[in-house]
Amino acid sequence: MPQIQLAVFDMAGTTIHDENSVAKAFQRALNLHGYPKVTLQEANEKMGYSKPQAIRDLLLIHEQDSDKITDSLIEEIHSAFVQGMLDYYANDPSIRAVADAEEVFEALQNMGIKVALDTGFSRDITDIILKRVGWADGRLVNASAASDEVPMGRPFPHMIQKIMAELGITDPKSVIKIGDTEVDVNEGHNAGCLMSIGITSGVFSEEELIPHRPTHLAKNLREVLQIVEAYELQTKG
Repeated sequence: MPQIQLAVFDMAGTTIHDENSVAKAFQRALNLHGYPKVTLQEANEKMGYSKPQAIRDLLLIHEQDSDKITDSLIEEIHSAFVQGMLDYYANDPSIRAVADAEEVFEALQNMGIKVALDTGFSRDITDIILKRVGWADGRLVNASAASDEVPMGRPFPHMIQKIMAELGITDPKSVIKIGDTEVDVNEGHNAGCLMSIGITSGVFSEEELIPHRPTHLAKNLREVLQIVEAYELQTKG
């Protein structure tokens, strides 16, 4: 059985506390640009995707004239979303890591497993979040990847592959992925990860994640650690 060398976690909703703020900001940006019928439910369903791709997907539903769906319009809506998120993550007092995140990261590090983050956010938002929660110094988080740093965001495997290359890890079967959305689970599958763990404390429920075939389901990060510990015991047994 392969040794786990790397755990790649999603950010908002998985390791960073989120009160639907991302989906609300996403919905607001579309509403303000002439698409008032975009619902919060639709925005939630696009969580985890790279945000420009998610904007394009929703415009294809809400814009009858496909000629109006231009790169320029998508960039304009995305810029409004990014500005809202930058303001939120820089200033909102509720920004914090989810329960047990740092303890789980430290436990994994002590087991010889590197910890990384990937996200549907762009790098500018990612860096603000890392600074706000004190993870920018490399002590608990060894690497991070943002969706604007790779050719394609989730569910494509490029962010995981970028992190692996940065950390010198070559075998995807030594990597596990953890996240709260369908695209997190599918990203793990597409990267060929040993495990693709769906966590049910974020956007998607257990019932919503099951059709995407997660290798495991966890209610919280503590359960993720238990899954890893059980696997490590099995490999040594």
